[in-house]
Amino acid sequence: MVRKSDSFFIRQTLNLNNLGTFDQTPLDLGAYVDALGKSVLRVHNIAVTFSDSTGNAVQVTAATDSAAAQFQLTTQSQGDTVLSSNRSIIASGIVYAVNQFTSDEYPQLSHDMDVLPQMWTNGYLVAVDTIYLGGEASTGWAEDVYCSITLECTVETMSEASAMALALSQQGA
Repeated sequence: MVRKSDSFFIRQTLNLNNLGTFDQTPLDLGAYVDALGKSVLRVHNIAVTFSDSTGNAVQVTAATDSAAAQFQLTTQSQGDTVLSSNRSIIASGIVYAVNQFTSDEYPQLSHDMDVLPQMWTNGYLVAVDTIYLGGEASTGWAEDVYCSITLECTVETMSEASAMALALSQQGA
């Protein structure tokens, strides 16, 4: 029998800078996940926002006229962006911006959220007690780019063997 909690939200923001270098921050799930105690987290939906430090739109510099920023949510710490086929990927996506003006302006945007739990029938189960929000932003932005995520989650119970097997599959190389 699977027991499930009411849904709740986990939020995190990461400053991706505008240096073209990868950075990440851990999200502690220890309050929700305990594989030995048979408790796992199911991520049902993820909402993603790219903004400046105050939540407003980010401008693209006139000198570069285009920029990109990307994020990934993983079950393992990463040293750089990984492919969406990597087994540690929970979610990933990218935003592209084009400035068609001659000054720093708010760009035309397009995005590709290539992997999100809501794309799957039953969301995404997590059995590790730490996940990682990582990403990077290109140098074409006029200011630092912040990636904020909101995860809609529930806590569920599994057999100890199933929870441990899932946890082991989400760790290591």
